[in-house]
Amino acid sequence: MGSPVYDEIEIEDMDFDEDQQTYFYACPCGDLFQITVDELRDGEDIARCPSCSLVIRIIYTAEDFAKADDGDNVDAPASPAVIQPVG
Repeated sequence: MGSPVYDEIEIEDMDFDEDQQTYFYACPCGDLFQITVDELRDGEDIARCPSCSLVIRIIYTAEDFAKADDGDNVDAPASPAVIQPVG
């Protein structure tokens, strides 16, 4: 059986790294929960912290992550906190 869900987080409250196509959210242990756009497209709604056993459930609209018919990458929905690469 998997780890119990620590919290439920709205996708809009997560940070998005456009280069990695990954959403992040701060974990109480000091690391970051993470989930990729591909995982969201596949219907996954659980983000795991790589440093501890906590998991969060992501609240999002699956249709926002639907794959394009032509196979091109679809940009993730706009997030209020997009991580911008430096340089």
